[in-house]
Amino acid sequence: MSASSKPTAYGRIFPPRQDWLDNAPAEDVIDPDLPIIDTHHHVWEAPGRGRYMLEELHADLSSGHNVVGTVFIDCHYGYRTDGPDELKAVGEVEAVARLADESDRRFPGKARVAQGIVGNADLSMGDRVEPVLAAMVEAGRGRFRGVRNSAGWHEDPVIGNNHQGFGPRHYYRDDFRDGLRRLSKMGLSLDALGYHTQHQDILDLARAVPEANIVMNHTGMPLGYGPYTGKLDEVAKVWRAKLPELARCPNVSMKLGGMMMRIAAYDYNCIPAPPSSEELARHWRPWIEPCIEHFGASRCHFESNFPVDKMGIGFKALFNAFKRMASGCSATEKADLFAGTARRVYRLA
Repeated sequence: MSASSKPTAYGRIFPPRQDWLDNAPAEDVIDPDLPIIDTHHHVWEAPGRGRYMLEELHADLSSGHNVVGTVFIDCHYGYRTDGPDELKAVGEVEAVARLADESDRRFPGKARVAQGIVGNADLSMGDRVEPVLAAMVEAGRGRFRGVRNSAGWHEDPVIGNNHQGFGPRHYYRDDFRDGLRRLSKMGLSLDALGYHTQHQDILDLARAVPEANIVMNHTGMPLGYGPYTGKLDEVAKVWRAKLPELARCPNVSMKLGGMMMRIAAYDYNCIPAPPSSEELARHWRPWIEPCIEHFGASRCHFESNFPVDKMGIGFKALFNAFKRMASGCSATEKADLFAGTARRVYRLA
């Protein structure tokens, strides 16, 4: 399918268009020996989203960068179709652990796919979530690292709210915080997702449960479409306002990337070819650099968010863009940004 003249419905997922991605400007891999752990990707095979399984994932991971491992993040893949509702998400951990073992067999010497697995459990179950988490630990066979509870919510339906169906102020619920404490006692982490208008929610959560290991997803989720179209300067002011306070919470780290379908920096459905890594770096640098400035490289880590962000750029150019944005960092800082922080945050070998 070639590029369409129809404007992109931002905040929505579409199958990547390989013929369009093939039009990308040629570029060499920057710093090809730098080890990378991709801290956020999915797998799926579903109508309306296309196929992104081991073959497609390894094709991207083998595009020239030195990707040594990945972290899988929940996407409702492989859920159980029967049994108690609260245990259906255990099926995803089981399925991804099997895929990870298959990847090790079929692609020896390549990136360790799903070295860490982040699933989904409803922490608003409070203390009752413990047996669900225990089942996920068992299903993950040493790979399970935590859960993601997405709290992204906006009153405008154009934005598109979190896929878990939670309403506003989810992170303020007492039962959710009880569940987070139980998660933390088990040595597991929370991937937290809130829009730029919800940073106070994450800040208050981090302060209320200081023992929690909280990973902010997608650069703090700045929005650039719907009611925020043409207002990125205003969005940036709101987005930046809480960064210093969030950074002062030692239990919070920032995942860098994942802005393709939310920031709306360019219309990937209409342009004839993907941007170069230099162009993408120009679009995303104003959001990436402040995170590194406030959190430090030791609490920031890069993500592909593939195949979602593959709607707008290929893997080689994406990580070239990240390397351009990190070009002013020291060798030690780069080692943290691309792999070291991921190993600590997700407790990877």
